Amino acid sequence: MSWHTLHLADVAPQAWKNGGGLTRELLAWPAADNWRIRLSVADITADGPFSVFPGVERWFAVLQGQGVCLSVDGAATELGAGSTPFTFDGAAQTDCKLLGGATRDFNLMLRGANGQLQRVKGHQEGRLKPRSPENASVFIAIYAIDSSTIVRFNNDTCTVSPGSLAWRLVPAGSDSAPYSVQTDNALWMEITA
Repeated sequence: MSWHTLHLADVAPQAWKNGGGLTRELLAWPAADNWRIRLSVADITADGPFSVFPGVERWFAVLQGQGVCLSVDGAATELGAGSTPFTFDGAAQTDCKLLGGATRDFNLMLRGANGQLQRVKGHQEGRLKPRSPENASVFIAIYAIDSSTIVRFNNDTCTVSPGSLAWRLVPAGSDSAPYSVQTDNALWMEITA
């Protein structure tokens, strides 16, 4: 399977689950109504609560703006455009306070899946972790934030334009295949579902 790409500007905004804002859903896999992996970008223009998603592991990263303070079940964490992505329980009561105006933010939600979101700047290379259980699907993705990104997996190269997502499923037997990322600023995801 080769890379799939999608540009943020080509995705129509939709209302948040709690009606408090708008988001652009880049991917809901394997199906929109029964996803295990959901990737989205939200523009936050006012302080307020996040939607509650029981049974979901959430990852959050600021893409643009001065940043936010997230209060998750009363514990506050400040995040800016250069911060390490933050993970929290989707069932938690989460409030967001803007630190200096509107922000654009990336969200990874996992339901019955295991994975991580990490910020990459410069060159990164490695090998995928072995899938467990063996019949699980392995999914990799990269979101290029503000500059072009080159991602290579098992000798298959994709150039990702700013504000775009590239993703692919990893075929069986390719678990330990090498990957590399060259970027000024991007978000890398490796997920087992």
